Parts: sequence; C-alpha cells; structure tokens
Amino acid sequence: MKFFPALTALLLSLATLGAAQAQPLRVGVTPGSLADSAQIAAREAKAQGLDVQIVEFTDWTLPNTALVNRDLDLNYYQHQAFLDTFNRENRQDLRAAAVGSRGNIGIFSKRYKSLASLPTGASVALANDTSNQARAIATLRDAGLVTLRANAPQLAQIDDIASNPKKLKFIEVAGPQLARALDDADITVVSLGGLLQAGQLETARQGLYYSVGTDAFWAIHFVTRADNVKDARVRQFIDIYQQSQAVRQQIHASYANESRFYSLPWLK
Repeated sequence: MKFFPALTALLLSLATLGAAQAQPLRVGVTPGSLADSAQIAAREAKAQGLDVQIVEFTDWTLPNTALVNRDLDLNYYQHQAFLDTFNRENRQDLRAAAVGSRGNIGIFSKRYKSLASLPTGASVALANDTSNQARAIATLRDAGLVTLRANAPQLAQIDDIASNPKKLKFIEVAGPQLARALDDADITVVSLGGLLQAGQLETARQGLYYSVGTDAFWAIHFVTRADNVKDARVRQFIDIYQQSQAVRQQIHASYANESRFYSLPWLK
C-alpha cells in the first residue's frame, strides 16, 4: 500500500504531460514576413504531428506580456535589444531560444532624393522605444548625419548625440506607426519590413541609405520563458522553421524578392 501515493503522483504527472502535449503550441507574431513564414512552418509542423497556433499582434508589447502570462508558449517578433530592454524594465527573465530572420533598416523620404539634399532643420521620424531608437540612431551615425559622445552606450538615444551638423529635428513615433510618418517627416528611419507591411514597396526600393548586415543582435529571435527554453515542442518548431525551404522562400517573397532587404543569420 505504501507504493500507491508514488504511483498516483506518477499517473498525475503523466496525465498533466499528456494534456500539455494535446494543447497547440501557441506562437505570437507580428504581421508581415514573420507571420507569413511562421504560418508556413506551422503547416509543416502539423504534417509532423505538432499542432501550432499562430497568434498575430499589432502591438509590440503584448506578445511579451502574453508570454509572461502563459497565454503564449513562444513569440517571434523582437530582436535581442528589445528583449533585453523588456526584461530590464519589467523585471522578467524571458529567454531567446534561437535566432530567426533579420530585416534590414534604412533612411527613407518622400520629399528628398538624397541625404545631401536634406536642408538644415530637416525633421527625422524614428522609433520612440529604447531599443529601436538605438538602432535608428546608429543608422543616422553610420550615414554620417550625426556623431555620438565618446562614452555613449550600445543602445544610444537622442540625448547621446554629440554633433548634429544639419540640426535635425527628431520626431519620436511608436514603432508600428513609423511607415505612416513618411508623410509627416522629411526623412524616416524605419525597417524594410515595416515599409513593405504598409504597402510602401517603391519607397523601400528608393532608400537614401540602407543599413545591412548579418549579425544576430538585430535579428528577430524566438523567445520563450526561462522554464520553457528546452521544451521539446519549442525546439521542434524552431528546427522546422530554420530547416524549411518553403519558409525561406516565403521570407524572400515577403521581402519583395529583394535579398538586400533581409538576411538569415542562422545560415552563417
């Protein structure tokens, strides 16, 4: 009789595991190339016996909040800088489980054809969140429009600008709205994915400056909770995504068949 409690506990554990496996893997994404490619991977996962539910968000905070609240098992929409900032500001410990695609960023305008033609006092629209503003500031620096103070942090902000020869005026905009700011600012620092999602293909092809690369820091990561990083279903879905030729074809199509608009860092 003394073995029954242990047997009962084992049976309950197995039942809980079975129930978890019966639930779909819930993956949060944002619209565009990430959602489209994740849907392809979900269909391939289904064929391999893994049920995946793709959940789209238009907000840049909710996918992490949903992950913390266990409404999601995984999300796929943020780079490492955004994740680090979220964890620090919210005292969380979400973890990057793997790297995904890397959308490039650039400087775009509907009013000017070159950076040299920008007038003194031109307005610049850029992201208002810490991580994406840092990427925008780095892009402006690399394009020769500003310099940063010597001890500026990796995630430099507007206040870290040391020199601004053209006396650019900065307009901080919520990231998802940046593509719309093209009509209101002289130049906008925005991702190619954001432009394409907003139907701005011609503008995307006529950038005044492109910041390209294959480094993983600015790539989109698959993110989950610390207790879920080694979950077999999470690993299976990521493996399917990274190994699928159909996923790569969809990413290329989502970026208007323009290889300069993105890279796949996991293939490095």
